[in-house]
Amino acid sequence: MLWPMLALALAFCGIAVLAVLSVRVHAEVRGLARQVSESSRRITRAAEDLERASVPLGSHVDALRRERGTAPHPE
Repeated sequence: MLWPMLALALAFCGIAVLAVLSVRVHAEVRGLARQVSESSRRITRAAEDLERASVPLGSHVDALRRERGTAPHPE
């Protein structure tokens, strides 16, 4: 009778350890998901800023090319 009770106690302890570890993993995954989401927002914002900054630069380069009379190089 001792061995079945010991086996049951060890099984319960094992399941309890797995439950605690799964809760910790779940919390870390949620934190990582938040960081990925924030990074994605920052990358999107940086890409939009870069796009807005490139428009005046492109028109400035076009104006310089027209002044010099050179055509853009086909690639």
